[in-house]
Amino acid sequence: MTTLVIGANGQIGHQFCALAAQAGLPIKAMIRNEDQRAWFAERGIDAVIADLEGDFRHAFEGCDQVLFTAGSGPHTGSDKTLLIDLYAATRAIDVSRELGIKRFLMVSALRAENPQEAPEKLRPYMAAKFSADAYLRASNVPYLILKPGRLIDEPATQRVATSLAETGGENTVSRANVAHALVHLVQAEDLTGREFHLLDGERGIAEALR
Repeated sequence: MTTLVIGANGQIGHQFCALAAQAGLPIKAMIRNEDQRAWFAERGIDAVIADLEGDFRHAFEGCDQVLFTAGSGPHTGSDKTLLIDLYAATRAIDVSRELGIKRFLMVSALRAENPQEAPEKLRPYMAAKFSADAYLRASNVPYLILKPGRLIDEPATQRVATSLAETGGENTVSRANVAHALVHLVQAEDLTGREFHLLDGERGIAEALR
């Protein structure tokens, strides 16, 4: 299946796309402007220009599933959180339903199910993720939801956990491990209707996400 990567130019998106290209997986990277195209072209990755705050329906052409790993980023305000992490996500889900997309993979967040338990400055972001996840569940689009813990920049170990009980309460996960987990999930075509927490741990990705 060809995967449309929404958020391809983000930190996780870049790592996922590089790994997917190395593995020969069919992907299409959704990017915001022409200046971003060269990085993907160097790796032989098809890219389409589309804006999450504008019209992006054309980006879905020729794609079978969607990976939504876009985010407003830590340096924007609540306005962008609403427009990207919530509204753009729900619009992407709507387009997926209308076009008969086979599966929608959402990158959410560990505390999304309980936004009030997150640090105060993160609560709007978690509330947006909570609502987008709920919208996806109710959409009738086959889905997976991946909920990484606090993201850190460490090399990939490809060893993960799916609960805080496994990690003794440690709530971090490397972006590199998230990217590897997503490569596994986009290939697990029969896996739907599941939600996984993701943390750095001791289990192999295929064992943990099954």
